[in-house]
Amino acid sequence: MNIPIFNSKRQYKQIGEAAEKAVCEVMRSGSYILGENTKELEKELANYIGCKYTVGLNSGTDALHLALRALDIGAGDEVITTAFTFVATAETIGIVGARPVFVDINPDTFNIDPDKIEAAITPKTKAIIPVHLYGQPCEMDKIMDIAKRHNLHVIEDCCQAIGSSYKGQKVGTFGDIGCYSFYPTKNLGTMGDGGLITTNSEKLRDRVIALRNHGGAVRYHHDEIGVNSRLDEIQAAILRVKLPYIDEWNKARRERAYIYNDLFAKYDDIKTPVELHDTYCVYHQYTVKVPNRDEIFDKMHEAGIGTMLYYPIPLHLQKVNAYLGQGKGSLPNTEKDTECVMSLPMFPELTREEQETVANTLIKLVEESKVVA
Repeated sequence: MNIPIFNSKRQYKQIGEAAEKAVCEVMRSGSYILGENTKELEKELANYIGCKYTVGLNSGTDALHLALRALDIGAGDEVITTAFTFVATAETIGIVGARPVFVDINPDTFNIDPDKIEAAITPKTKAIIPVHLYGQPCEMDKIMDIAKRHNLHVIEDCCQAIGSSYKGQKVGTFGDIGCYSFYPTKNLGTMGDGGLITTNSEKLRDRVIALRNHGGAVRYHHDEIGVNSRLDEIQAAILRVKLPYIDEWNKARRERAYIYNDLFAKYDDIKTPVELHDTYCVYHQYTVKVPNRDEIFDKMHEAGIGTMLYYPIPLHLQKVNAYLGQGKGSLPNTEKDTECVMSLPMFPELTREEQETVANTLIKLVEESKVVA
């Protein structure tokens, strides 16, 4: 049985007819950039997430980039974040000329450890970027308290976490700006690239609107260097079709996470995800920790099971960040976990039979690796 880590074709069976109709309506309309679908989607997402404003963009990477720009973070500034994340989180800090400062994670949640943030603050620190990794919310009350006491901005990286909440409040609404990705494999994904920022500040909303359109709020009037980062109408239309299903899909992901938890409950060598009290994790990924990870990962693929390594090399050990001087041993929890994590197939349409096959295969391989060792 071949089981992919994600299967967009199954979702298409549910929304395909409506999506095709929406796309055809856009094509017939003659309005392809910054039209009514983008405007309505921004309103619908603001209502869903629980913020005053959203701005549709070309990608989650652009959302992070323009969030930093909107907060005037640049050369000489430092931004505290995690090294256990996709490269875009730190890449965008470098793009604006600032310096990422990595702190270690909580090994249970894979998220930035709030208790380690203050030690990394210097006079150059301007912001914190917590990443709600795998759809698991960070401990935002602690992070916001630190930011308030040190007068720091907070940019939430919600690119894997739409619909997640912390103590009843959706992520993306705690900090100055929240950043989302609509990459096709995300919980709410379009059929191309797409992104979004959330904010309760009209000033920041207007700044991002100008930055996404070549630095000008008025056509052919350019006040600063901007970019071309506009969510196109076809992608916005597809997202509008999908948005009403997001809670249903996230609930289905949670149900499948609980099934995995039960299937692995008797096996101490397979560490399942930890969901903190008062959090609502949307399980963009279901990530376990296993011994002999690389060997088992290869054998899972040989068995036809689509597992992934998110992420095998932490950002502080990537060549691009060597100039920072945070070498091996500086983030022990991050380094240990990146050597043993493995994400298993996770999507709303995953069947019980498929999950049992995944679990039984992994259990068998882990047990075999122990005998060999």
